[in-house]
Amino acid sequence: MDSDVTAAADHLRTQWDRLDRWLRDLGDELDRDAARPSVLDGWTVGELVSHLGRALETLAACGPVPAGTVPLTLAEYLGTYPERAQEIEQTTRALDAEIADDRLGHVAASAAAAFARLDELADETVVQARRGPITLLDMVRSRVLELVVHADDLARSFPDVLADPVDPAALDAVAAELLRVVVTRGGWALEVRDPRLWLRLACGRAPYDVDELARALEPVHTSEAVPDLGRMLPLL
Repeated sequence: MDSDVTAAADHLRTQWDRLDRWLRDLGDELDRDAARPSVLDGWTVGELVSHLGRALETLAACGPVPAGTVPLTLAEYLGTYPERAQEIEQTTRALDAEIADDRLGHVAASAAAAFARLDELADETVVQARRGPITLLDMVRSRVLELVVHADDLARSFPDVLADPVDPAALDAVAAELLRVVVTRGGWALEVRDPRLWLRLACGRAPYDVDELARALEPVHTSEAVPDLGRMLPLL
């Protein structure tokens, strides 16, 4: 396995393990609150948990591609999310109704299948995902993004729980990838200043505000300023 893929896979495993423990530590509270709204508009807490399984199943469903297949970039792959929003919501609701009696067990099984598939695809550079070909590295990175974003959604949905389900190293990696998408499109020289705030702005979890953006990012060169990214954000 390529060293970059290995590093991304390590983030994925670490983030999943931390989130899985956090969810299990909620105990009966998770079942009691499953039907209440989460911070993600239109989604219940239970649906948000069930969606974790769907996100991991995406990796489990990947397979090899013919030699010479040109992959989507990570930015292109993420760009398919908005047009699929309604489909994702409908599929998630159906899945949640199906696995409501054992959400965590089902999601854990999806995680196991995803990691098993990742081991099987270790020698592949490009894989076929549901929405098109993508490099194995970018597929794994996209799964880390899903887990980090939704771990933060769940943390905000349970504000009285002090433990944090977001792995700091995975968060840093995701924040860097999201910034890379922006920099690739605009060519600015920027750095992440506040990874959690940047994650929320980039993924539409916080309303766009130029002052908040200036707290989330900073220019590499002190003589420059953070650009107005209002037309570009959210990325998801």
